[in-house]
Amino acid sequence: MTATADIAAHDGPAWGTARELNPVEALMWRAEADPRLRSTVCGLELLDSAPDWDRLVAAHDWAARLIPRFRQRVVEPPLGLGTPTWAVDGAFDLHYHVRRRHVPAPGGWAELLAAAEQIAMTPFDRARPPWEAVLFEGLEDGRAAYLLKLHHATSDGMGGIQLLSLLHSRTREHNPDKPQRPAPEPEAPSGADLLGRQLARDVRGVPGMLRDAAGLARRLARPDRAARDTLRFGASLRRVMADPDAEPSPLLRGRSLSWRFLAMEVEFADLRGASKAAGGTLNDAYLAALLGGFRLYHEQLGRPVPAIPIAIPISVRRTADAAGGNRFAGARLAGPVGIADPAERIAAIGDIVRTARAEPAIDGLGLLAPALSRLPGPVISQLAGGLTKANDLQASNVPGLREDVFLAGARIERMYGFGPLPGCATMITMVTHGSTCCVGVNLDPAAVTDPRRFGDCLEAGFAEVLALHDGAAAPVRRH
Repeated sequence: MTATADIAAHDGPAWGTARELNPVEALMWRAEADPRLRSTVCGLELLDSAPDWDRLVAAHDWAARLIPRFRQRVVEPPLGLGTPTWAVDGAFDLHYHVRRRHVPAPGGWAELLAAAEQIAMTPFDRARPPWEAVLFEGLEDGRAAYLLKLHHATSDGMGGIQLLSLLHSRTREHNPDKPQRPAPEPEAPSGADLLGRQLARDVRGVPGMLRDAAGLARRLARPDRAARDTLRFGASLRRVMADPDAEPSPLLRGRSLSWRFLAMEVEFADLRGASKAAGGTLNDAYLAALLGGFRLYHEQLGRPVPAIPIAIPISVRRTADAAGGNRFAGARLAGPVGIADPAERIAAIGDIVRTARAEPAIDGLGLLAPALSRLPGPVISQLAGGLTKANDLQASNVPGLREDVFLAGARIERMYGFGPLPGCATMITMVTHGSTCCVGVNLDPAAVTDPRRFGDCLEAGFAEVLALHDGAAAPVRRH
């Protein structure tokens, strides 16, 4: 469904409609008391031409009316005693959020990624809606690029793709008949208002607590079953919250505030063919390719390791859930880096991921988040950092848009995702755009001290996996 049709059917798409940050979002927002835990998410789109600037600005004005979240900022209750709330910014200034930059000559990928890194590393102004958009002009062959920068508290990867599906056009031509919604009225909730809403929500939650208590009473009528379920869940929670059975790599211990981007591409059909040849899934093949790259990097530097701690998001989004927002659980695993055979590596990581998904307490952090999110920011930073700073790799696989889409008249040729570095050494995101898997790498240069070598090793890791599929094209490194 196009955005225009969705408006006609529902008076506007229901994307990001929650008025309060959920506990996981509040954790990400408040954890930034430690700047190393910033949760900035970037989408970088390569365009076949430079869009008309005035039309692009008008498109953002339309989007900021269509999607209220674009005009909302996060308001904290007094002393952080309640839940952060989204409120319409009465001083919203589109001129601040939408910008254009000219990429230095010769306008290649190295210059583009360097410019994007600088935008991504710059903290959000927390007094404004947490998003920025930048048009990069001056690329080779008349191309351009578009960077959309969001705070992770706004949405996870799946929600971000839902957003782009609403906003991107299916035609190159301008549609002057798009319905224009009025700008939302400004909001300035007081501290008393926020605390009052918190109290009212807690009161509304009492019936649910009573229903839960009644359900508990019914379960206690069968104490044998209740005891077994409790023990099973408790054992699962201990496994989920425990550190992975892998020591952090001695090569990747450094941490800083700096980010560096790498980009590469593989054909979707080839990666899927490789996964089937090894009896795995597309995600298994993707993770196996990354682990192969890590293996080669460690071997070339003379410090081979059998496994590294990794983390992956597992979607808990349901069909009935509203679009946008964050609906994921995190799984922390021991990535089998030491397995040289790519087919065996695919099988091994597949077994590990399936075991993690089957844990009854997979959303253990979600259970703890409501209590954790009400702690002071520095305490949240210390606790959250303890879960992420030991990770050598955080990897995400996001299904993207498969059809042709356009931005202010320019066709989007590629779409890369660059996730945040919440204290980890690397964050690698794969977004499937059309027939291409676009792999965006965000690394901490204090951890990965030889980024060029690391990029070469990742390319070779994908080549190992793709070789399982006859006739597969080689991975393409963008540099």
